[in-house]
Amino acid sequence: MQALCRDGSMKIADWIDLATPLGVDGLEWYAGFLEMADEANWPHFREQVEARGMTIPMLCCSPDFTHPDAAFRDAEIAKQKRWIEMTHTLGGQYCRVLSGQRRPELSIDDGVRLAADSIQACLPYASDRGVTLILENHYKDDFWQYPEFAQQMEVFCQLVEAIDHPNFGVNYDPSNAFLAGDDPIELLKRVLPRVVTMHASDRSLIEGTLEDLRREESGAEGYAKRLRHGEIGKGLNDYDTIFSLLSGQGFSSWISIEDGVEGIDQLARSVAFLKEKIAKHWPSR
Repeated sequence: MQALCRDGSMKIADWIDLATPLGVDGLEWYAGFLEMADEANWPHFREQVEARGMTIPMLCCSPDFTHPDAAFRDAEIAKQKRWIEMTHTLGGQYCRVLSGQRRPELSIDDGVRLAADSIQACLPYASDRGVTLILENHYKDDFWQYPEFAQQMEVFCQLVEAIDHPNFGVNYDPSNAFLAGDDPIELLKRVLPRVVTMHASDRSLIEGTLEDLRREESGAEGYAKRLRHGEIGKGLNDYDTIFSLLSGQGFSSWISIEDGVEGIDQLARSVAFLKEKIAKHWPSR
């Protein structure tokens, strides 16, 4: 993230080259890549990815819709619409939305209302471009001060239920449920009919407890230092149960791999693990 989004020490072309030998079908894009600031680059990156036999199905971005100032929210809506346009140009079908930051002064009802109104303001624009907005049960954007407003299951489900549109769904991340103090299987069962994409991950704490994490997660930019993305299949998530529920629901969409913090070899092992599980639970896929 730092290399691609902050200091420019890695170029997108290098990142594409890293992913090519993994044998994956697509690359989830991030709206904050420095080179994406120039719209002229968008079709060229699509061409580069497709020339390597992959597509760009999903765009990961982080709108902050819970700010108390209406002008700020309007600016976030405008940014989200630009990200929808980016998704469309890249050939993608799914563009992430979030609720926003969990500011201390924000009540749950007000936060749900602000986030739902802002997402709904973006949905006609997304629908016109064939893009589905996906709400993730997120932890915290890398560059945010406060955690996700809709991090906890009850709030997340309340927000999901507040939005009824064919171009809106859930991006399910089981590891984030653990960080919220929730059961990821229970969360999945509650939102199962709305799940249209998934983040496969296996998080763990380097040290300390979730209570220690709670004390650190507000007021500092990005992820807490004690938090780590682990190798998929080596953490707490029960992927057989997760994939059994998804396949039983008829889910056959994109599963995006969140791993590789410790290098490309780790990421390759996560790819192999997920391919094995996908073959087991979707034998005809």
